[in-house]
Amino acid sequence: MGAGAWGSALAKVLADAGNRVTLWARRPELADEINRTHRNPDYLDVALPSAIRATSDHTEALAGACTVLLAVPSQSLRANLTTWSDCIGPDATLVSLAKGIELDTLMRMSQVITQVTGADPARVAALTGPNLASEIAREQPAATVVACSDSGRAVAVQRALATGYFRPYTNSDVIGAEIGGACKNVIALACGMAAGSGLGENTAAAIITRGLAEIMRLGIALGAKPATLAGLAGIGDLVATCMSEHSRNRSFGERLGRGGTMQVAMAATGGHVAEGVTSCQSVLALAASYDVEMPLTEAVHRVCHKGLSVDEAVALLLGRSTKPE
Repeated sequence: MGAGAWGSALAKVLADAGNRVTLWARRPELADEINRTHRNPDYLDVALPSAIRATSDHTEALAGACTVLLAVPSQSLRANLTTWSDCIGPDATLVSLAKGIELDTLMRMSQVITQVTGADPARVAALTGPNLASEIAREQPAATVVACSDSGRAVAVQRALATGYFRPYTNSDVIGAEIGGACKNVIALACGMAAGSGLGENTAAAIITRGLAEIMRLGIALGAKPATLAGLAGIGDLVATCMSEHSRNRSFGERLGRGGTMQVAMAATGGHVAEGVTSCQSVLALAASYDVEMPLTEAVHRVCHKGLSVDEAVALLLGRSTKPE
């Protein structure tokens, strides 16, 4: 459900693994284009398997589906699910592909899904990891994590996704998987800001490492397992998003680091705000509610929403009192 870059890439993976796949697109003209040309030039211009059938009718897309992958942005998930929930089968597995914390409620995506649909939490999984859509679409080797409290459902999703180039692992720690996915976009913005302002690899390594420390503090406070955040869903996703030129969050941060305004950075990304710009607000609020200190996240928030310059943010971070690691 969602024909953006990530939804289209996962549809390709599922089709390559031998599944029949229906891809829901919000715009009828995009669904027609995918069916006619087997390409999605707006988001992911690679050849799509003929086993993928696109539609803009959510009722048609969800009819009889045993597994529903939710690939809409985190802040629009609730509104979409409210429209879709009556069409979702009573035993369908619901897989969240979105990475974020809902602004108003501070809920993780799996919590939003269970609240809106009334589904048992055991029916809800989160898929996360170092998964850049463009590379997966080109069939470059990648790994991911399917997190679900029901091991049987996790294994079923794992088998549905397994291909020669895409290797899924299972995990029962949904909290850890979702916190890693939501927070890494914020740290990637910080990495991009540093790179854009001319800082080098030492700075990037420090941001990634201390960013992981922040993510682990919040995750553990919420009940996540440290091992999850030390794996693909944590450090793996963090490294990919912080270092890749294909990462929208890093690229957005770079433009801010070069002195660009939020409007300039948005214009360069087709009018879209990077996920971390919104996530830094909800992640910081969630951290505050658990009395967890997240100085990098706070600095990103002040740059994106309070008018702080990147140079001022760097000085602020370096001026903090020294302490044990």
